[in-house]
Amino acid sequence: VIVLDEPTAGVDVELRQTLWKFIARLNRQGHTVLLTTHYLEEAEALCGRVAMLKTGRVVALERTSELLKAASSNVLRFKVDAELPEELASRARITGRIVQFPAHDALEIERYLAAVREAGLQAQDVEIRKADLEDVFVEVMSRNHDVASAHVQ
Repeated sequence: VIVLDEPTAGVDVELRQTLWKFIARLNRQGHTVLLTTHYLEEAEALCGRVAMLKTGRVVALERTSELLKAASSNVLRFKVDAELPEELASRARITGRIVQFPAHDALEIERYLAAVREAGLQAQDVEIRKADLEDVFVEVMSRNHDVASAHVQ
């Protein structure tokens, strides 16, 4: 068992890519790698199984592929120049001007965009993408979990 605690924290992109290749090679060679990271892109790329902790307790432990399947299938992402109305903002993940909504299908995406237009706002740089591990993490952490209800194998 090889334990790596935040192996790419503070490194440049080139070294990070080199470390990712090295870690993947160790795993292919049969080594068990326990990786702690705040970089969910890294966990998604390198880990076959992910544990998520909230206040020191495991709230999710599952194969990475299963966590991704359980998430909202798509994410609607766009920029706005003004604040969203509260009824929309409460369902969104907002970082600065960037707004993201989980969306299961095209109809839900259109409903969000229509609501933005009805609020007198214009969605800019609209994109629709598959949910990633960061989206799953936000979804899991936003729920009111207790460890007994977490799916742990």
